[in-house]
Amino acid sequence: MIDTLLSGPDRKEALSRVYVKALAACAGCATSVPEPDRDSVDLRIHGGGLLRPALDLQLKATTNIAEPRDGLLPFRLSIKNYRDLSEDTQTPRLLVVLELPTNERLWMTVQSEELVLRRRAYWLSLQWDHDEVVGQESITVYIPERNVLDVEVLQDLMERSRTGGI
Repeated sequence: MIDTLLSGPDRKEALSRVYVKALAACAGCATSVPEPDRDSVDLRIHGGGLLRPALDLQLKATTNIAEPRDGLLPFRLSIKNYRDLSEDTQTPRLLVVLELPTNERLWMTVQSEELVLRRRAYWLSLQWDHDEVVGQESITVYIPERNVLDVEVLQDLMERSRTGGI
């Protein structure tokens, strides 16, 4: 095996970025990376047409997503990310959590006719979630299990960004 430059968390982050970039490409959207990342925005998605909609995303990836409780997936998020994502902003901000298999060898496979990135990503808007958090380093947020991010959902979120409906 070769020596790697990327740690496990680095590889997870890269896969979450690839997942969303692939969805954006299929949806006909462009992506960009804000530099420097000081505002909990890892990736921006840009759309065309009227008002040029956009989404700002905080990307996370995990191999141990918790079991859903009453249709909600609990996820621990740093207080900084929570505060940044819950601010009122003109461009909607979303948390995107990519679920990966526990076995790293199953994260992605390449065969002659397909490239498979396993599991799925979920999205959550915290824009109006203004819970007071004092003295904590992280907070549990609850992602609806139905909030699977796919091409159709991304197109819908972009349209909702255009109309102010997220």
